[in-house]
Amino acid sequence: MAGMVARKAVDYLKSKDFRDYLMSTHFWGPVANWGLPIAAITDMKKSPEIISGRMTFALSCYSLLFMRFAYKVQPRNWLLFACHLTNESAQLIQGGRLIKYNMEKKAS
Repeated sequence: MAGMVARKAVDYLKSKDFRDYLMSTHFWGPVANWGLPIAAITDMKKSPEIISGRMTFALSCYSLLFMRFAYKVQPRNWLLFACHLTNESAQLIQGGRLIKYNMEKKAS
């Protein structure tokens, strides 16, 4: 059973359909877009005082819209969806960090 699944996977990787996918915007658009969530994730180690609330909100809205787009477009672009889901999560965490920082700053 596992051998058959592995064989099908290898056959798909060798197929023209997969090569066409690798040469399409359905692949390279999301790959290029992964810079946003990677940057947000690396910024989580930095001080929350550098977080821009407006930019965090804008990127959060942007990722929500593009998650919907990635789901609605035919064929569905799951790579783009995953990229924006990751970015949405990272932006929400950053927004939470900013709110917590501002609340602690007001309390002191």
